Amino acid sequence: MTTKPSTAPVRPEFSSGPTAKRPGWTPAALSDAALGRSHRSKLGKSKLKEAIDRTRQMLAVPDDYRIGIVPASDTGAVEMAMWSLLGPRGVDIFAWESFGAGWVTDAVKQLKLDDCNTYTADYGALPDLSLADPARDIIFTWNGTTSGVRVPNADWIASDRDGLTICDATSAAFAMPLDWAKLDVTTFSWQKVLGGEAAHGVLILSPHAVERLESYTPPWPLPKIFRLTKGGKLIDGIFEGATINTPSMLAVEDYLDTLKWAEGLGGLTALHARADANLAAVAAWVARTDWVEFLAETPQTRSNTSICLKIVAPAFTVLSADDQAAFAKAMTSLLDSEGVAYDIGAYRDAPPGLRLWGGATVETSDLEALLPWLDWAFGEISAR
Repeated sequence: MTTKPSTAPVRPEFSSGPTAKRPGWTPAALSDAALGRSHRSKLGKSKLKEAIDRTRQMLAVPDDYRIGIVPASDTGAVEMAMWSLLGPRGVDIFAWESFGAGWVTDAVKQLKLDDCNTYTADYGALPDLSLADPARDIIFTWNGTTSGVRVPNADWIASDRDGLTICDATSAAFAMPLDWAKLDVTTFSWQKVLGGEAAHGVLILSPHAVERLESYTPPWPLPKIFRLTKGGKLIDGIFEGATINTPSMLAVEDYLDTLKWAEGLGGLTALHARADANLAAVAAWVARTDWVEFLAETPQTRSNTSICLKIVAPAFTVLSADDQAAFAKAMTSLLDSEGVAYDIGAYRDAPPGLRLWGGATVETSDLEALLPWLDWAFGEISAR
């Protein structure tokens, strides 16, 4: 049996969303929020516009791409894009975890698209990306938050494509390089890599996507919060800070605070390096540990944010699915009760195991302090 560690993580927040706040965060960071003011006031609009401008600078978004703050987190942003843009061309959807599967359901069962190809893979693997057709629209998730599997790059997307690419990048933005030339619609939420608050999404549109919006009217009704055009023209205000519905100015201030923190670190390069260091720490531990492996089958596809692990000890693999789930839950409950790791259970639809958030707001030293506790918890539950 492994000896109980004596050193614990300083911050035990390893949830995959909402994720850990930036190091050093306190409520005082929100003292300059535009509270009690209209989001359409000069002050409110300036805060929203600043969030858009800092996002563009931090992510190196091309000048001719539009950035908007939209309702309902990343999910809302993806839904807006799908309901507003899909229809005039066939669609190829690539899915390898639960959120990608959700976009398949929307396209097939809700929008009922006639010409829709779905390419799927089990948790831990990618589908055959070479099947993407440049004449068709493409929907995919850059990083599978619930599987820990990411696309290694965007080389599989044609530069001279006719169709649009719609990319759910919610747990990839700020942690992995995004190839903007290959992305027409990109979405994310503040509650992932930057540890922001939930309920707000970001929608980034290429000129190609704007052209589609202004030349195509979907055959289905669009609710108000999905409407990006008026009279056949893009609603410019959405991309200047005039949000469709009322945003939380407290959440906006929190996002601004974390963007400024990231700028102080050195910007996007520093954020990528922090996430990469977290993955490296976990990878070194996995390499010397015989009871656990990455869920992602190949190193090139392993996420540096949603780090998903599977238990491979022989005594575990012979258990029934229900008993495996109970074992993993017992481990996470024990770690929670010790105050060393919160919310690290695998996603409910994923294989039983562990999921450690490794985004830029997590300190590598905290992950390194956690790893011996994982060995200890595994030993404790195995001995029961």
